[in-house]
Amino acid sequence: MTYCLAINTDTGFVLCSDSRTNAGFDNISTYSKMHTFVWPNSRVFGLLSAGNLATTQLVVKRIKADLDNGAIPNLLSVSSMQEAADYVATVSMSVQNLHVVRDTGSTSFEATFILAGQIGTSRHETLMIYPQGNYIHESDAHPFLQIGEIKYGKPILDRVIKRDTRLDPAARCALVSMNSTVRSNLTVGAPIDLLIYDKDSLNFSHQMCLTEEDPFAKQLSEAWNKGLVAALDNLPRFYWESSANETDSSEAIPLRK
Repeated sequence: MTYCLAINTDTGFVLCSDSRTNAGFDNISTYSKMHTFVWPNSRVFGLLSAGNLATTQLVVKRIKADLDNGAIPNLLSVSSMQEAADYVATVSMSVQNLHVVRDTGSTSFEATFILAGQIGTSRHETLMIYPQGNYIHESDAHPFLQIGEIKYGKPILDRVIKRDTRLDPAARCALVSMNSTVRSNLTVGAPIDLLIYDKDSLNFSHQMCLTEEDPFAKQLSEAWNKGLVAALDNLPRFYWESSANETDSSEAIPLRK
């Protein structure tokens, strides 16, 4: 299983992904699901992948080969994020069809991608590309996209993430969302890749890869756990709790002198 997340705010975007792949309980490996393509001061792209590993790896390999061979279109030739999404979708569908032709069983070769980036002075965007080749933007009410195991990490995003959320808090929220997913699903796991993009910078200057033993990751997880416990303890009490406390105190037997 996989969990990948993109948060798109007024000031940039945040990408976060796990690295665990699972082909059965005795076949667990780690592969990065975040891929970056950067031409400083010109254009940047971040690509998150979920689904069949053979498909996602070959899609990334073909994207790189098209750049090396100067094939048209490629990520350097497209003029908008929509054209970039169409290009990635075309590559993905081609790879899926290739695998289906070769397959003699009933394997699913579907893959889903999140493409984030900025081209020149155009606005930065994030798009989710489905296996069928169509794609969507995030909504203004909930400016984030998720692929893979989404249910455990979604509640914190629904409550916290808005268009005007600053990038650093958004990045911490992404890590908390990932932490909640890792704790609840053993098929999602470290290392965790994190990327923070400042709009109009046209470069990726803030990237992290957090292992299970990373001090920052441990500190963030412990602080979040303590915060949850404190928040639960500070919730309003039921009416019978206060009555019970008063009764207990009034019926208390005084200590003998």
